[in-house]
Amino acid sequence: MELYVWGTGCSAGELTERGLSPEQVTAFVDSFPRSESFLGRPVLRPEALRNRAYDLILVASRRTEEIAGQARTLGIPEDRLLFLKNNWVLRDLNCSYETAEALLGNEIVAELRRPCRAVAEPLWAGESPLPDRDLENDYVRIRSLELLSHRLAEVPGAAAELGVYRGDFARCINFLLPERTLYLFDTFAGFDETEAAGAAAGLVEAHRGTGADGLLRHMPHPEQVRLRPGLFPSTAEGLEEHFALVSLDVDLEESSLAGLRWFYPRLSPGGYLLLHDYHSPALPGVKRALERYEAERGERIPAVPLCDINGTLVLCK
Repeated sequence: MELYVWGTGCSAGELTERGLSPEQVTAFVDSFPRSESFLGRPVLRPEALRNRAYDLILVASRRTEEIAGQARTLGIPEDRLLFLKNNWVLRDLNCSYETAEALLGNEIVAELRRPCRAVAEPLWAGESPLPDRDLENDYVRIRSLELLSHRLAEVPGAAAELGVYRGDFARCINFLLPERTLYLFDTFAGFDETEAAGAAAGLVEAHRGTGADGLLRHMPHPEQVRLRPGLFPSTAEGLEEHFALVSLDVDLEESSLAGLRWFYPRLSPGGYLLLHDYHSPALPGVKRALERYEAERGERIPAVPLCDINGTLVLCK
């Protein structure tokens, strides 16, 4: 069986937790590969598919429309593609599941398949200033960020993200808060090995080698961005700042707790801290971190949950 996976991010890494073994994958595909291998398998550019035989290509990326267009250009038949992320697109991009079921079995395809969801355009929103590629990443999360940003006009302080990954959410913050200094805290080299020892292999692999190189080129207002590479919280030493908006997206328990301890006391009244992955069953340490922090403070922090892909919790001040 010639099976390819299009994508080398967290969505591709999650496949190993959902029944697919890396040994079943011939190769991974990525338009901008960060390394020559992923989970021990080679990484190819999409153009390489022209000269290869394939039985099935699993599209494990949220860039569904973009990849669908590339596939048409490459002449890839629709029945050889299985899109695992349909996001906010109304129609199911998969024309058939028969090929996938014949090769992988009904049980695995049933686990991989996700129902198509339609998210109504919020009446308050109108035309978003954000590009479609950003909205497609996680529509509810990004639109919620847009709404929150409108409420920060009178709230003093900078913006920050701890856990930048590939910079997609940071780019949206920079786009929506162009007048704010944006601090980006990350190792830019993956998880701390000690803390990630028990984490899923796919999650760890997806975060390796993300790098800070080229990150500023993707920011709409790079002059406002301040990179803080290294292990947090040592990378915050000497920083005297208060924050109107903080994105905390570090996946693991101890790092999440360190972020809460450092950022929440420095959050301005009226500000927001977005705790990503709070409701994610794959990352239970995030919820435990908040429970530990609230126990330390002896109080429940006011918060509002979002129904985005990984269950963000918005902490308020």
